[in-house]
Amino acid sequence: MANFQFPRQTGFYSGKVRDVYTISDEWLVMIASNRISAFDVILPRPIPFKGQVLNQIAAYMLHATEDICPNWLVATPTPNSAIGKKCNAFKVEMVIRGNLTGHAWRTYQSGKRVLCGVTMPEGLRENDFFPEPIITPSTKADVGHDEDISRDEILKRDIVSIKDYEVVEKYTRALFERGKDLAAKQGLILVDTKYEFGKIGDTIYLMDEIHTPDSSRYFYADGFEERQKAGEKQKQLSKEFVREWLIENNFMGKEGQVVPAMSDEWIDVISKRYIELYEKVIGEYFVPQDLPEEKNFEIITSALQEIGAVDG
Repeated sequence: MANFQFPRQTGFYSGKVRDVYTISDEWLVMIASNRISAFDVILPRPIPFKGQVLNQIAAYMLHATEDICPNWLVATPTPNSAIGKKCNAFKVEMVIRGNLTGHAWRTYQSGKRVLCGVTMPEGLRENDFFPEPIITPSTKADVGHDEDISRDEILKRDIVSIKDYEVVEKYTRALFERGKDLAAKQGLILVDTKYEFGKIGDTIYLMDEIHTPDSSRYFYADGFEERQKAGEKQKQLSKEFVREWLIENNFMGKEGQVVPAMSDEWIDVISKRYIELYEKVIGEYFVPQDLPEEKNFEIITSALQEIGAVDG
């Protein structure tokens, strides 16, 4: 993936999935790459069209929730790019869970009943609904693994002020309810997800991506209860299947472990699963687009001029 140099560029950061360009210290250009990560490790091979899928789902969901809280997004000039406001990010991710799945289930299965300071009730089975969604924040690590953290610890360490945390908590619950409603219309259950927030002045903004397969987990609603009663695995749309494949091949991102080889067939399976999720979540057919890097750069630069981020 090209490393662009935009007019008035003041910063560049290459994350696990996105390349982020800072313009005039006020704007961000985010390019969603086809990289895929799991257990905080970038896997060795890219997934065709994954960046486009993530970018377009995120844009759709940000527009569908902009009445709940302000968000950073201003424009999506190309299939895999987004331009928006640069915020001072809070150093926590707001993870919210409606069902006992994934990390929460692994914690529960180990015998623990407290996750991020939240007590999980006894007698639950994997994938059962919690009585009400639980918020289980994690630290946002610049290097290494994100770590679970409780609300009390966030406030005690003054990572986020109590005033701001209460707003962010309220936004998180409202966004999750909207996400569940949007999913239900498509025959899906939004199981868990995460949100990131930041500030410009006194205003709190929703940042980054929301309700994508990289930040969220979806179950198919049809047959959910029957599968639960029978003790069967739920049919899901998320990248959990990639994590499960890695675990089966003895990789969980721990020191000394080696990422298993990814065959062409497996890459194709992952790509198709991402496209399937797009079509299920959005309710529209996915139209693959693969712009040359020079064209991408040209269109994004023109969009930056249109919003006044750079000189025309």
